[in-house]
Amino acid sequence: MLDTKNKWNTIALVAGILFIAVNLRLPFTSIAPVLPLIQSDFGLSSSAVGLLTSLPLLAFAAFSPLSAPVARKFGLERTLFAAMTIISLGILLRSTGSVWALYLGTILIGTGIALGNVLLPGLVKRDLSANVASMTGAYSITMGAAGAIGSAIMIPLTQVWGWNIALTLLIAAPLFALIVWLPQLKKHEPVSLSNPKKSATVAVWKSPLAWQVTLFMGLNAMPFYVAVGWLPTILMDNGISATEAGSVHGTLQLATAIPGLILAATLRRLKDQKLAAVTTSLLVALSFIGLIYAPEFAILWAALLGFGSGACMMLGLTFVVLRTQNAGDAAALSGMAQCVGYLMAAAGPLLLGQVHDWTGGWTAPLLITAAIAVAGACTGMMAGRNVHLEPAPSMR
Repeated sequence: MLDTKNKWNTIALVAGILFIAVNLRLPFTSIAPVLPLIQSDFGLSSSAVGLLTSLPLLAFAAFSPLSAPVARKFGLERTLFAAMTIISLGILLRSTGSVWALYLGTILIGTGIALGNVLLPGLVKRDLSANVASMTGAYSITMGAAGAIGSAIMIPLTQVWGWNIALTLLIAAPLFALIVWLPQLKKHEPVSLSNPKKSATVAVWKSPLAWQVTLFMGLNAMPFYVAVGWLPTILMDNGISATEAGSVHGTLQLATAIPGLILAATLRRLKDQKLAAVTTSLLVALSFIGLIYAPEFAILWAALLGFGSGACMMLGLTFVVLRTQNAGDAAALSGMAQCVGYLMAAAGPLLLGQVHDWTGGWTAPLLITAAIAVAGACTGMMAGRNVHLEPAPSMR
């Protein structure tokens, strides 16, 4: 009887995790296919529209460091429940039809996703420690698939009900997650996301290697979030239908999950990761060049871009572990890399929107983005070396 009860408890937990994962990308990326309609309705500039992609990333940078302290105080389960509630409120507010609500709702969505992004891996490690790899893979695929479906259906829904209602319908995802998560609120287990007594031995902000890892993450995050925010608009401006643009945008997101399935076990076995870092960054650069000169193959470029970006994200997180020698250093490097990386990523859609306003086309913005990816390859040559952060003299 006890075994059966534990089995159903585990099934309920896994289901809850996967439904939370659905909401860590879907509400954020599904707005991209309808950005041209929002821009037209509100008379926004391209840089103002780019802010709708950048604001969630700024929320990631601001609220990710606060997630663990909040969870220690209120518990992982309750904090994740609150995250889904915040996302629900953000979806409703974003769709009310006013500019201020559009931006404020977007910030709330980013805040809820930031909490989930940080806390879900900790929950998996605590409660499903024997299956961390498979569970992480499962929720990564779920995130990509949910984002892909959202992008693909957004234009058909908009054609029937308009973009406001289409975006409002996304609230079904966090509401369903809240319902499935309710049984977990009965748990009151101690939260141990990290050991605060494990202090860093490295002054990461003064370490060249730490900056190489950080810049690799940031310079590869920028092109991905430029594509997340602008790809449907770029394709539609090139004569591709809105429905097809939404499907291509979905392909981009689905492809980001593939590297986690085929590269995770390989990276640690390599002598170093220089070739992997350079190759994946250049794949991203090639994709943006392809979008300029062969937009008819957009689905291929989106798939390559998603794969390359997903691999770069995974490499960046792997570098945090491989380039440090203890948990304290890893936590310090992770905090630096994610904070700076998200700030750089937030600058991408804004910068490219502004360049589009200046030039009146997408060639210059896409070339700049390709150049950023090439810069990412250069930092990957350095971050991919088989070396470790050295303790600062005062910390030895």
